[in-house]
Amino acid sequence: MPQNRLRTVVVLAAGEGKRMKSSLPKVLHPLLGRTLLGHVLAAAAPLAADRTVVVVGHGADQVRAHLSEIASEAAPVLQERQLGTGHAVRIALDAVPDVLGTVVVLNGDVPLLRPETVAALVEAHEGAGAAATVLAAQVPDPTGLGRIVRDAEGRLEQIVEERDATPEQRALREINAGIYAFDVARLRDALGKLSTDNDQGEEYLTDVFGLLRDAGEPVAVHCAPDHVETLGCNDRVELAGLRRLLRDRVNEGWMRTGVSILDPHTTWIDVTVTVERDAVIDQNTQLQGATVVGEGALVGPDTTLIDTTIGAGARVLRSHAVGAQVGAQASVGPFAYLRPAARLAEKAKVGTFVEVKNSEVGAGAKVPHLSYVGDATIGAKANIGAATIFVNYDGVNKHHTTVGEGAFIGCDTSLIAPVEVGAGAYVAAGSAISQDVPPGALGVTRAPQRSIDGWVARKRPGTVSAEASERAQRAGEDASGGAGAAREGD
Repeated sequence: MPQNRLRTVVVLAAGEGKRMKSSLPKVLHPLLGRTLLGHVLAAAAPLAADRTVVVVGHGADQVRAHLSEIASEAAPVLQERQLGTGHAVRIALDAVPDVLGTVVVLNGDVPLLRPETVAALVEAHEGAGAAATVLAAQVPDPTGLGRIVRDAEGRLEQIVEERDATPEQRALREINAGIYAFDVARLRDALGKLSTDNDQGEEYLTDVFGLLRDAGEPVAVHCAPDHVETLGCNDRVELAGLRRLLRDRVNEGWMRTGVSILDPHTTWIDVTVTVERDAVIDQNTQLQGATVVGEGALVGPDTTLIDTTIGAGARVLRSHAVGAQVGAQASVGPFAYLRPAARLAEKAKVGTFVEVKNSEVGAGAKVPHLSYVGDATIGAKANIGAATIFVNYDGVNKHHTTVGEGAFIGCDTSLIAPVEVGAGAYVAAGSAISQDVPPGALGVTRAPQRSIDGWVARKRPGTVSAEASERAQRAGEDASGGAGAAREGD
């Protein structure tokens, strides 16, 4: 959006949100990859405002800490007592006395607001030379919302809160979305004239419009293209409703770019995720954080990926991954767990009931089933047999294991770190390897097997095992006797 005037954004985020029944401030509740406040700041970001001021109050320290993480350029301003929206904006402007141009005021709990709608509001306001412009919307049910009251010519007459509205005004369906654009000089003057003569005893920012209109200043209304954008959040039921609406918006957007989402109603994709064309997302899948799904990859069903990169053509089935990297055409799952810093190279395989943490699985290497790989480097085309454990922790420190290119680790093996299995080496099944195995060698620690005859009959008499072994012995004796009789008759 081209900027031809100075602009300031003020976000109102001081409310407690009592109906959320939470120790977390309402504006910090998460919604598909961002907090409510984070979504509002993202909607305002394309304005490239000269200043961004966030009015904080309840849980101020938590909100400040969050701002330092997501928008360090935003200045938090404390509203110690919540005395109304007009009071909040006045405090915000007092903190930036030198600002000029347009002030955009946003509520901190409208996460579905689109940047395009904010930009259109500001352009309409500045293009008309208005003193103040309110964003309005036509809603099916206006209960609980402030109403836009127009005069006979359709011009804005006043904005009235529902609790102060007449029955006729409450029947109106055009509502105030709580989003505004003001000329800062005229706004400052009007804020100084606000009263608390209303049902709540608060300074209403909406009263600014009536004051400006009475003073002959031009005020305007700009209608949002979709009322859904203006929906706020007061409790967890409404939060869940917003989450569903945003899910549908996000999923539709990805499908229109060439992504196949097989069951959009059970697929949840954060707004911070990237999915490339021809990827297929199967049902009951969640993609969160900074996850990236490459072109032609298949993810799901029943999969959760958090801050994970999936390469082109890879397959991830019924698995959970956090902070992992899966290479092109690699295969994961079903029922695998990739923990932070798990790195799978091209065409690597991590199979059923395998956990990988802080390890590199080389190109074409396989860890097919029932294994734990921690703090390890596995070379290209190595094979890790079932039930192999990389023993990386000695109770105090973590240690590293290296398995060379083309090595073969037999089933039920423990690799006790720090240790290295050389390229092309073999490790016999059932071994516990604590010393390096040279390239091309066989590592084995298996103890000789011995059998103690008659142990079950002596130690476990009367058990199912004892009865079964007795039957087997009798059958063997009968077979042996029959063979002897046959030889005697020859």
